Amino acid sequence: MKNRLKEIRATKGISQEELAEALEVSRQTISSLENGRYNPSILLAFKIARFFQMSIEDVFIYEEGNVDGR
Repeated sequence: MKNRLKEIRATKGISQEELAEALEVSRQTISSLENGRYNPSILLAFKIARFFQMSIEDVFIYEEGNVDGR
């Protein structure tokens, strides 16, 4: 699953550290999400979308045919 997290975060002027603190995760988690090394839990995806006042679909891009999450 791809995402627009880095783009959205940069547009809002929020650092990885600030976002991590707001979401109660590590900065490494944010980095891994942005680099596509990690897919978030549904709970974390909702928290991210809610933080930016966006829908999950506006942040995360589901790729058809990629059922196992890689």
